[in-house]
Amino acid sequence: MKKVKFDKIHKILVIKPAAIGDVLLSTPVMENLRYRFPDAEINFLTQKYCKEALTGNPFISRILTYNLEWDSGWFIIKKIRKQRYDMVIDLFCNPRTAMITFLSKARYKAGFRFRGRSYAYNIKIKRRSKEVHNVDFNLDALRILGLEIISSVPKYYINEIHREFADNFFIENNLNGSTVIGINPAGTWPTKVWYPEKFSELINSFDDGYNFVLFWGNESEKKIADKIKNDSKKKVVLIPAVNLKYMGAIAEKCNVFLTNDTGPMHIASALGVNVVAIFGPTNPKLQGPLNSNSIVVRNESLECLGCNLTRIEDCRYQHKCMRELSVISVRTAILSLLKSISL
Repeated sequence: MKKVKFDKIHKILVIKPAAIGDVLLSTPVMENLRYRFPDAEINFLTQKYCKEALTGNPFISRILTYNLEWDSGWFIIKKIRKQRYDMVIDLFCNPRTAMITFLSKARYKAGFRFRGRSYAYNIKIKRRSKEVHNVDFNLDALRILGLEIISSVPKYYINEIHREFADNFFIENNLNGSTVIGINPAGTWPTKVWYPEKFSELINSFDDGYNFVLFWGNESEKKIADKIKNDSKKKVVLIPAVNLKYMGAIAEKCNVFLTNDTGPMHIASALGVNVVAIFGPTNPKLQGPLNSNSIVVRNESLECLGCNLTRIEDCRYQHKCMRELSVISVRTAILSLLKSISL
């Protein structure tokens, strides 16, 4: 490993292009870097759609974004080279980010020893032999440098404007004074998504006195939320079309936030919301919510959990992890969490 002269580091770039949850789980890296280099310029490179996971973060000097659809790799490389970074830390290490790091002109280039990409780094991070949470995976980039780790908690920042909006949303929909369960039924992978009819059945299983808020992002997710609402017999309210900051503020007001393994799950967890997270093809030990007031629900009868398949048609078990995950088990988790936080 190239010997690092810390007094020569004044400008740092961290790279994590996607996805929203993964970017959020990398925020402890920024906090620890800021602790060690309080006066340095510390920038973050990510895709444009992930920017809101970082805005308002006081440990970041500047968020650099690009659009994968029309910004070429060479365009990004030229922009980075002009910045003349002293250190680039690649937390993603795919062929594109490895090339960006290699051609960045930085004195120090840190990245993981993935096959075919080690050439790009003069500080090579060894992958652990055992599985660790994504936060610790990211922080290994700092441990190899000998930097002190003062925080391993992801941070997400909303302000009073966002919270005032959420307050008004609750008032307008007469949600105050009741137990409100937020539900985020969507997910980036079809395999990570519990079925809409299951969510509707879950809602209908609750007594009066519980109200439900459905979360959605794009139009396809709104269709799912609409279907759940239309099939439900209880009071169900959809959030309006808002960005991630306002969404986070609404989630923060819910008594419990029920969600698949998605970016909003990590946002809610980072805000300290009581989270019930549904997992199937992904591993909660690697990507799960980190707050202590959270419960993970899985179909524990299966041995294939954590398969990482992204397409249902590739699953030889017909998506049993979600299809056969019972409403009773999810309902029990919600009630258990509500009971524990009321004690």
